[in-house]
Amino acid sequence: MQIQKRDDIQISRRKFLGSAAAIAGLSILPGAGNLAFGNNPLPTFSSTTSGVKLGVISYSYRSIPHGARAILDWLLYAGLTSVELMGGAVEEYAGAPVYDGPAFARGAQISEQQRNEVAAARQRHAEALKAWRLSVSMEKFRELRQMYNNAGVNIDITKLGNPNWSDEEIDYAFNVAKTLGSRGITFEIGIDNAKRMAPFAEKHNMYAIMHNHGQPGQPGFSFEEHLAFGKNLMLNLDVGHYWGATGQHPNRVIEKFHDRIISLHIKDKTGPNANPADSNMPFGEGSTPLGDILNLLKDRGWPITADIELEYRIPENSNAVDEVKKCVDYCKGLIA
Repeated sequence: MQIQKRDDIQISRRKFLGSAAAIAGLSILPGAGNLAFGNNPLPTFSSTTSGVKLGVISYSYRSIPHGARAILDWLLYAGLTSVELMGGAVEEYAGAPVYDGPAFARGAQISEQQRNEVAAARQRHAEALKAWRLSVSMEKFRELRQMYNNAGVNIDITKLGNPNWSDEEIDYAFNVAKTLGSRGITFEIGIDNAKRMAPFAEKHNMYAIMHNHGQPGQPGFSFEEHLAFGKNLMLNLDVGHYWGATGQHPNRVIEKFHDRIISLHIKDKTGPNANPADSNMPFGEGSTPLGDILNLLKDRGWPITADIELEYRIPENSNAVDEVKKCVDYCKGLIA
């Protein structure tokens, strides 16, 4: 599959159709959400393989400018029906204010005046976003859910919300996730974050889902301590980060907390004692025991989504869309 240019928002219709053998016959019509298979009803897609529900976090497509509709196209190309959808794409679809201040490349040398101008512009944008969030209708979010559901795709989790937000904004995040049909929202694990988000999860009868990076490798870290603050607190266990930080088999955590785990982030990394240590690798080139992990889900039948997270360097002759599909196919092969 080819992408016209790195700055294209969507794959071309001709090339998308020509390469998406798994969804042969799909025609993309003008207008958001107009997916159809000729005159036939849309099929029900299933990305469940041997009892394991595979999905992707849309962060995997960050290297290509995109919107919510493009993500849907790419999910279908990969044969996926479940997504953890990033809040940026969700809010953009609903018409959120766009940052229009000065921007500089990462690492660029800028003056103190330029730095102050950027800070002021970001503050103005944050204030505009907050005002928008507290006044926006849920109509566009309902439309977004319908577009995905009509194509057979479920927005399983919404990555929206921050424990540092105001109460009203956190309520907004849960309301958006509920409108999209998600089980909950995700945020970074931490004791203060768990305390902050637990009451909101119970208030909205949804899940507040904690995502780990390398925290489990820190002395004294405890999943139990975080989960104890509320019955609606759950885990989004990043098995790659866990392996890279601790060198311990993720199945130990999955076995113990399977009833408190909503989803896994699936990536392949080296362990803490490797050279290079704790590094993202193409699937099959790291040492994360992905086969063991996926087959544990297969054998136990737990309702834990295995979401691909593409973090390794994309080869020059490829793109994020094709690499996600490669990751999906690799995982399918492990549990076939």
